[in-house]
Amino acid sequence: MSSPSPAQIVERIWARDATLWTGTDEGKWLGWLDEPWRTAEDVDLLLQFADSVVDRVDSVVLFGMGGSSLAPEVLRLTFRNERFHVLDTTHPKAIRALEAQIDVERTLFVSASKSGSTLETRSHTDYFWEKNRNGDCWAAITDPGSELETLAREREFAAVFPGEPTIGGRYSALSPFGMVPAALMGVDVARLLERSREMAEACRLAEGNPGLELGLSLGEHWRDGRDKVLINPTPGGFGLWAEQLLAESTGKHGKGLVPCPGETEEGPDRQAQEVRVSGEYELGQEFFRWEFATAVAGSILGIDPFDQPDVQAAKDKTNAVLASGDEPDVSPVGSEEELFAQAQPGDYVCIQAFVEPNEANEAAVERLAARAREATGCVVTHGFGPRYLHSTGQLHKGGPPTGVFLQVVDDTGDELPIPGRPFGFGRLIRAQAAGDFESLRERGRRIARIRLEEV
Repeated sequence: MSSPSPAQIVERIWARDATLWTGTDEGKWLGWLDEPWRTAEDVDLLLQFADSVVDRVDSVVLFGMGGSSLAPEVLRLTFRNERFHVLDTTHPKAIRALEAQIDVERTLFVSASKSGSTLETRSHTDYFWEKNRNGDCWAAITDPGSELETLAREREFAAVFPGEPTIGGRYSALSPFGMVPAALMGVDVARLLERSREMAEACRLAEGNPGLELGLSLGEHWRDGRDKVLINPTPGGFGLWAEQLLAESTGKHGKGLVPCPGETEEGPDRQAQEVRVSGEYELGQEFFRWEFATAVAGSILGIDPFDQPDVQAAKDKTNAVLASGDEPDVSPVGSEEELFAQAQPGDYVCIQAFVEPNEANEAAVERLAARAREATGCVVTHGFGPRYLHSTGQLHKGGPPTGVFLQVVDDTGDELPIPGRPFGFGRLIRAQAAGDFESLRERGRRIARIRLEEV
């Protein structure tokens, strides 16, 4: 069967035609096409809520992972909001540092989870609920009927914002998962959504369609062996969000686009794609353009860009470690020199840092990335665990076997108990590191583990 023309690709996406991809249930996951209009209907409600808390809170803390945290983080960085905090780590030192930074009595806590059962988010929620049991200081963003919605009603949260069930987490930036945080940051949400609607209309065109052009470029370069996608750095860290979108959407069945924010274009396996955010409110356009482009690229790769079949693997391994009651094994395995020596042309190196995400440790990871680049000549990506498990983890396990993985662990410090759980945050993050290591090793991936002190 011949490939569809560009005009047919556009027509079939808007017609929710699952046969454009694998012909399974893709048509059920295209709610993001309508979200710039659907969310616009609720803007007044979002703004009313933001206005209702502005005088009684000094800060906002959002608990979320993956799609529930990365769009808010990019919004926070883009609009330079220092009162808004995103917690997407289980590292005890990071949780203690955040708690020391805020007045828990004058903080709005927002729990965001589509499924409502995300272990990290529920653990954060239960920990801080012990610190502040005033439901007026709490809100939830979750899909209707979830466990989190039930919990929020029981605890009488000030607001519960329903997600759209026909949207996957990584396509949810323009839904309440992105727009409730935006409203709480003081962003002009109506203006942001207006820009996204302009892009959505442009993505209906057969010619001059920005999302189509980007998607065709992504897919055609992939066909030519250029599967590493260079995303230019932006002050708002757009690459953090685009990284998940591309990696989790395309990285499966041994295929995938490998997003490499900030890397150079030099190399036969690389393609450069531009992020167009010359102004803050262009972010609304870029969210939609990249979502549409990813759907287009998925049709060229011949995969379902809306599922994540390998994400559960690391979760299952983590749960098995936790259920055993044994101390997770995060002892060193191999060395960076031995690992880097295994890299071949066309591979990529990924540094997976299960350490406290602070400036000093970020600098250490950057130094390690520079050494990897010099030793291998490959593109180097890096992420903090467990954040990356909900972002690029799908690509690492389900994508092409070209990844070379270096896990970094540190001393998690004194244990920090999680209410209602037989384990604390320290044991949780160690179990997450051990679980992902084992998942990657089971798949035959090249992997080593070192301690932060060695970096």
